[in-house]
Amino acid sequence: MKNTPTYQNKPWYRFPWPWMLMAGPFIVIIAGVVTAYLAIRSNDGLVDEDYYKQGLAINQTTAHIQNAIRLGLRAELQQNDDGTRIRILLHGNPSTVLPEVLKLRLAHPTRAGVDQNLIMRADGAGSYSGKLSGRLDHRWHVTLEDEKSEWRLVGDWMVVNDKSLQLPVELNAALSTYSSDKGR
Repeated sequence: MKNTPTYQNKPWYRFPWPWMLMAGPFIVIIAGVVTAYLAIRSNDGLVDEDYYKQGLAINQTTAHIQNAIRLGLRAELQQNDDGTRIRILLHGNPSTVLPEVLKLRLAHPTRAGVDQNLIMRADGAGSYSGKLSGRLDHRWHVTLEDEKSEWRLVGDWMVVNDKSLQLPVELNAALSTYSSDKGR
């Protein structure tokens, strides 16, 4: 008696082993295409292209923050309940003249595509308001300055926990917030 193979002469694609061997490289190719698509489509947002200029501008920024402290400026930011508007209450020394227009920058720590730059108009008695382009959630770096950029208030706002933000008037707190903002 001869030992005859029990399989029939079938073409290669009818056997499971070649397909199992090809499945690994095929999955890797698909994962590489998806990874490349995500890398091209999404913005990194963590590294600024002008990081060197920002490093040189720290002394000027320190002067702006010190000027805000000298004027006794402090601000409270509040987001309304539906997240469409933001209100700022700005206070200063009795001799400080409050501007008619403020510039507000809301920067997300990791997603530069959702950053917002707002022009805040005075409503009277140190109150300013503006319209948000999207609801604020999670953490934001906040920069508030006058229209001529003579002074600046900076802070971090964890919107999930805090319904309002008190911008600091202490130089050390302001500078540490500014340096963490520029490190993104």
